[in-house]
Amino acid sequence: MARREEYERMTEELVLPMIEENKFELVDVEYVKEGSNWYLRIYIDKPGGINIDDCELISRALSDKLDEKDFIQDAYILEVSSPGLGRPLKKDKDFNRNIGERVEIKLYKAVDKQKEFEGILKSFDKTTVTIETDEETDMVFERSNIALIRLALDF
Repeated sequence: MARREEYERMTEELVLPMIEENKFELVDVEYVKEGSNWYLRIYIDKPGGINIDDCELISRALSDKLDEKDFIQDAYILEVSSPGLGRPLKKDKDFNRNIGERVEIKLYKAVDKQKEFEGILKSFDKTTVTIETDEETDMVFERSNIALIRLALDF
């Protein structure tokens, strides 16, 4: 297991009891390098949405636990936030919750000279995602070829 994945797993174990105690949902934990800085990001949600006080509550409690356990070797910036409107679908529970919703898919490799698709999320399994396009055709995508899938934003 890569160091990054290990940090994410250990952080998830630390933050999960805090999340559950407050009846929030843990959406994702990511440890990423952007420029010269490392970021430990915790994305949380709840029915009706997360507010700044919710983020602060989890951030303070988690910061104390991370200082106590001290398992991350690098200097990093801790961020706790809502996943936002452009929330990517990553886990099975994300896909289940959004069956029947309009999604946009961005691919690593083009299919029929196209890398972006939009449609209604019909189904998924461990290896594929199926959407119904506006032409009422089903398109099946290999999950390994999907760079990003999220709810389509209509403004």
